[in-house]
Amino acid sequence: MENIQKITDQELQKARDILVKMRDYYYGKMVGQSSLGTALFATIMCNGHILLESVPGLAKTTAAKTVTEAVNGTFSRIQCTPDLLPSDIVGTQVLNYATNSFETKLGPVCANFVLLDEINRSSAKTQSAMLEVMQEHQVTIGGEVYKMPEIFTVIATQNPVEQEGTYLLAEAQLDRFLMKEKLNYPNMEEEFAILNRIENNVFDSSRSVVQLSDVVFLQKLVKRVYMDDSIKKYIISIINSTRYPGNFIAPELAQYVTMGASTRGAIALMEVSKARAIMCGRNYVTPDDVKALIYSVLRHRIALNYAAVADGVLPEHIINAIVNAISTP
Repeated sequence: MENIQKITDQELQKARDILVKMRDYYYGKMVGQSSLGTALFATIMCNGHILLESVPGLAKTTAAKTVTEAVNGTFSRIQCTPDLLPSDIVGTQVLNYATNSFETKLGPVCANFVLLDEINRSSAKTQSAMLEVMQEHQVTIGGEVYKMPEIFTVIATQNPVEQEGTYLLAEAQLDRFLMKEKLNYPNMEEEFAILNRIENNVFDSSRSVVQLSDVVFLQKLVKRVYMDDSIKKYIISIINSTRYPGNFIAPELAQYVTMGASTRGAIALMEVSKARAIMCGRNYVTPDDVKALIYSVLRHRIALNYAAVADGVLPEHIINAIVNAISTP
């Protein structure tokens, strides 16, 4: 930590101003779904990827486009279908008959914000095509490596796996997502507000309120947030508890867990906690920052068996038990 420059009050104020503009624009269009907004902002600040799960029609696509508009980024949307090919996403080489040579055509994945709509409707082969680009921020076409933009976030959406025509995402792919957020139906008041905004053409207008350089500033600031060793050990204890739940939580709950979080989960929890600290106007992390977004970071990293599905046990139940079992620093 000695080599990390302390965040100044002026930098915190600049970050606060940027986030206020982004929030105002976002909630000027979006109604409710406050946890989604927080998760999206945290993901962008960490330059990570996010998976959104809900039934169709709950504004997942609208949220992705709204965030892109706010920061003046480039946006591409990929509708996933069973016949979608990897080359349809990352790009391919095409023959130029005029020059009798092959030219590389990059796919829609080359953008600041990429919306993978209904990712679990595509085949496993196509889903795997995103692994390199999500982890390495690059694609390889014809032996050549092409880098993605400095700000690169994949916002993938999926329908609940119970629906017909969907495929389970592999654990390796799920782990690439910094966060997973679940969306619920709006209440009656929120739906009334949505209808009014549709009637007033709120969603037809778009304007940027900050620039991509401001997002880069936030991302660099997040890396400089101070995290005490006691908070790091707290995160490690939580992650370790997901791997060996029988040592920490009741046996009747521990029996449902088949796989815990990886080291990538610990890194994600650390980064998201730092982003949340900045959103709260602080240059240091508290235990509450760790707990605030713990569902979103861990719910897709804890694998449960079929008995859990039959008994209605969710990853959130396991996370609650673990958080209650681990002493807070």
